[in-house]
Amino acid sequence: MYAVIKTGGKQYKVATGEKLKIEQIAADVGQEITIEEVLAVGNGADLTVGTPLVAGARVTATVLSHGRHDKVRIFKMRRRKHYQKRQGHRQNFTEIQIGAVSA
Repeated sequence: MYAVIKTGGKQYKVATGEKLKIEQIAADVGQEITIEEVLAVGNGADLTVGTPLVAGARVTATVLSHGRHDKVRIFKMRRRKHYQKRQGHRQNFTEIQIGAVSA
């Protein structure tokens, strides 16, 4: 059984037992969270698509850790104008493990 969830402005296809890095959420390590924004639930050939959410569906997950992704380097340059700008960014994430998908 799998589900398509929405969290942090992104959509993820998840199944039981998967580890996933999502946008940072306010939860302690080891805490169990419930994601109720489920867009679709599938089981084999059966697929239930919500309008926009599937009623009564939820995904439970356990928070494994918090961290930061690798640095993304931004470099802007205008040729012949002696303009260069360097910038970097590290995005925070929360790593979760999917426990159960219920429809």
